[in-house]
Amino acid sequence: MKQNILDLSLDELALAVNPKFRAKQIFGWIYKKYASSFETMSDLPKDLRVSLSERFVLALPIIKSTQVSADGTEKYLLELYDGHTVEVVLLMMKEEKKEDEKTLKEAQYTICISSQVGCKIGCAFCMTAKGGFVRDLSAGEIVGQILAIREAKNFDENKKMNIVYMGMGEPLDNLENVIKSVQIITSKEALDISPKRITVSTSGIAPKIKKLAEANLGINLAISLHAVDDATREKIIPLNKAYDIRSVIDEVRKFPADNRKKVLFEYLLLNGVNDDLESAKKLLKLLNGIDAKVNLINFNNCEGLEFKRTTRSRAEEFRDFLLFKNINCAIRVSRGQDIDGACGQLRERVCEA
Repeated sequence: MKQNILDLSLDELALAVNPKFRAKQIFGWIYKKYASSFETMSDLPKDLRVSLSERFVLALPIIKSTQVSADGTEKYLLELYDGHTVEVVLLMMKEEKKEDEKTLKEAQYTICISSQVGCKIGCAFCMTAKGGFVRDLSAGEIVGQILAIREAKNFDENKKMNIVYMGMGEPLDNLENVIKSVQIITSKEALDISPKRITVSTSGIAPKIKKLAEANLGINLAISLHAVDDATREKIIPLNKAYDIRSVIDEVRKFPADNRKKVLFEYLLLNGVNDDLESAKKLLKLLNGIDAKVNLINFNNCEGLEFKRTTRSRAEEFRDFLLFKNINCAIRVSRGQDIDGACGQLRERVCEA
């Protein structure tokens, strides 16, 4: 079986072609010009193009369907080479501003990408794991999601955007491929997206938080915390039985100083479960000494799940307490709920356009 060329870093490709400088040209065609085949790489010698087609495939995920939310959020169902699918969400963070037909500010986007087909973690509030875990995505399949969306939207090669590993799957459960995908995404010869624009979210595999830190990627870290005591968190996130809250927080404290400041704590508010003021006080103690930001997330209703969304007043009380204690905290606006594109709603299924 031929290897997907998207799985190769620039250094790996340089070892596979002769002369080595051709690797940068090939990367330029793939990541800057969105080439769909080796035959279209017109400034490469014909024999090299033939050699590439004999040894590699240029396999981008195929967009099978697209849904657009009333708020402008777009959800894509992407088919991989083996027929399995993942969902990717494109969010417009800031709209384009124009004056007299002149663009003053370009629209800003965030792409929420997947790292696995399915998920092993089994969080009680999330639909992704309901269909079971199928497999990890390769580095090229992760990067390919971004390429597929950029090409579909006809984004310029210099278009800046944020990348969040918050789609289907647990990124740290597929750490090697996630690290490699970040290295490709940030490569100047590839997508050239700043590490500061990339966030990897984890439900808390403590030893792999350490390994992610050792990779020294310069990216942002997000922790899906969702509870402040182990008994509650074990009911929501079974992984907590293996890696309790303290072990996760300890690894966050050891994270490199320049990255530790960027730690985002995601906290899903569940009515009558973790949304009381006492929980807010415990969260304050847990985060003592960490320059953290807390994102409070409203539960997005999913068929078959028992939880209910907290009230607006309780959410605001929780937020206001943390703000009063000088914790950077906000209630995150849920986007794409009407197309099941919000937090916890992604799963492998065919969606109607």
